[in-house]
Amino acid sequence: MTSERKLMHLEICRDMDVGSRWKTTHLEDVELVHLATPELDLTEVDLSTAFLGKKLSAPLIISAMTGGHPSTRKINESLAKAAAGLGLGICVGSQRAALEDPSQEETFRVVRDASEEMPVIANIGAAQLLSPDRLSLASRAVSMLKADAIAVHLNPLQEIVQPMGDTKYRGVLSAIRDLSRDLGVPLVAKETGCGISREVARSLVDSGVSAIEVAGAGGTSWAAVEYYNALKQGERSNAEVAETFWDWGIPTAMSICEVRPLKPAITLIASGGIKNGLDIAKSIALGADLAGVARELLIPAFKGYWEVSARLERMVHELKAATLLSGARDISSLRSAPVVLSGGLLNWIRQRGLDGDNDD
Repeated sequence: MTSERKLMHLEICRDMDVGSRWKTTHLEDVELVHLATPELDLTEVDLSTAFLGKKLSAPLIISAMTGGHPSTRKINESLAKAAAGLGLGICVGSQRAALEDPSQEETFRVVRDASEEMPVIANIGAAQLLSPDRLSLASRAVSMLKADAIAVHLNPLQEIVQPMGDTKYRGVLSAIRDLSRDLGVPLVAKETGCGISREVARSLVDSGVSAIEVAGAGGTSWAAVEYYNALKQGERSNAEVAETFWDWGIPTAMSICEVRPLKPAITLIASGGIKNGLDIAKSIALGADLAGVARELLIPAFKGYWEVSARLERMVHELKAATLLSGARDISSLRSAPVVLSGGLLNWIRQRGLDGDNDD
């Protein structure tokens, strides 16, 4: 049952170590150049930005996590109230459970109840787009939340290693193209921990998406989540395959560099292992427009709204500090702040021919 699986995924993410074992985001390979004389007061730093036609107080959204089980209502409520209170945005978790069982819709609607002004992103799986009813399903997902956009989550690895996962992906790009033409709200293409390459990014832009959330490797590994899921179900073979691919994917920093040549045709959202405001600042200096945070907020969300709000406030303060210390007055100037790249990230950029940032 989809609803029970969603709860199991959430509990695994809460209770087990599902982070990458050896792969990192490679944001540690990015150094912002410190400016000892910024000639700015901290109160002068402006982090505001626009997203989906609405104003964000900082370039930060809560990335997709949960919904679709009665136990998740309170979690989504805490996340949404915190985001609304701080002027941020939110993307809900996969709405498949509610599309199959309307009694679960309230676990998602509670997000929009927190604010009419907050940017809210609905969420549907790429595999669901292969249904002949894809337009109806996507429309219901958007209507459920009065959403400003819908995310299409791309998770082929997770589906491959998941017991009874959906392994048919032929036709997804065509389906995305149809949705972008017919749905009436912007589409956000997002990975789920394996990153986006420039080749995929180009095909997504050609298919009509308005934003790409890279969700790179180095944070939560959904192969790891499915490893524990398979063990719980006694599926030893699936667990072994999942363990093999535990660290598969393009690290977050690399994925930002892969996608950034396609700007300004798309909005670039950095996610995957973003833990603090400094990670957000580095991501923006690399080329992202904003960042998404998920698992870093999961434990606080189980505790309640105030815990989520406190964690987000700290991230925003860290981002403001990093912006000032880089000599930047606002997000626009942070995007052009000098950076020094090293290690695996620099090697990746050179081998992938990303030095010139041209989209050939």
